[in-house]
Amino acid sequence: MALMKVKFDLKKRVKLAQMLWLMYWFSVMAGVLVFSMGLFFKIELRKRSELMDNNESHFVPNILIGVGLLACFLNAFGGKICYDSLDSTKFAKWKSILNPFLVCCVIFNFLLILTAALCFAMRIPLEFTLAEGLKNGMKFYKDTDTPGRCYMKRTLDLMQIEFRCCGNNNYKDWFEIQWVSNRYLDFSSKEVKDRISSNVDGKYLMDGVPFSCCNPSSPRPCIQQQVTNNSAHYSYDHYTEELNIWKRGCRDALVLYYGGMMNSIGILVLAVTLLQTGVMIGLQYINTSLSTLVNPEDPESESEGWILEKTVKETFTDIMAKMKAMGKGNQVDEGANEEAVATAS
Repeated sequence: MALMKVKFDLKKRVKLAQMLWLMYWFSVMAGVLVFSMGLFFKIELRKRSELMDNNESHFVPNILIGVGLLACFLNAFGGKICYDSLDSTKFAKWKSILNPFLVCCVIFNFLLILTAALCFAMRIPLEFTLAEGLKNGMKFYKDTDTPGRCYMKRTLDLMQIEFRCCGNNNYKDWFEIQWVSNRYLDFSSKEVKDRISSNVDGKYLMDGVPFSCCNPSSPRPCIQQQVTNNSAHYSYDHYTEELNIWKRGCRDALVLYYGGMMNSIGILVLAVTLLQTGVMIGLQYINTSLSTLVNPEDPESESEGWILEKTVKETFTDIMAKMKAMGKGNQVDEGANEEAVATAS
């Protein structure tokens, strides 16, 4: 028994074909949107590629770009088929490739679902790559004279200003690294000597943060040096007073930004999947309704259309049987080839 059988006359077939043609071109625009979002996300990642620990983060945007292009091609092709289905003589040339095309559409829908899942799951690996990348980037903040690292200070400062964050996990991360270059330190100063000698690695560490950590909305002038020294500032207690530097770490800020973007793109891809499923089912109805005309010579005659010729269970059983038969056929061919080689030798 056919699954979801529907009776069609010429008027219904024409309306279905016209509606599907319109939906296919909506799907083309959806493909362009997916492509654009993938390209935009790739550009956003490249802006801060210096803060990424690896290049694997570009895997998902590359898939989005590929899926978007493929959606444009498949849907434009499907729209052409729907347009030609209004004329039975034009539609005849598509009959031989329509079933393979529908199989490609099913595979493409599974690819869309996989892409959406990758979008939702990207937050976890992104968090790890940002944690390591930011940690390394902060170490190179002072290397403004080192080739390949001279723009790291600018990148980190702009990021902290834009995302209103400070450090990797929080502002205290700056206390654990030397972020001031030696060329700007007065080594004749007792304070500098004491700080360097008190550190095992001979680094100049201090309880201060770069200017980009300052909160411009704070009414008090920014306290970015001696942040934990209450006596160095008038009427100040860093334990109880609201600091005028950003408390949120940049890893959380970037993960929230990119994660929100990927969730939105994932929802978009799922919506495209639903649209693709709808046009695929509609095209199957057109295919079956035109193949079952009561009188093939009369395009106005009635016909029946369905999604599957048999039930889901019967269809699955048939597919498994065909796959087993193909496997046995390959084994027979291999056995025949082995016997031929043995005979020849």
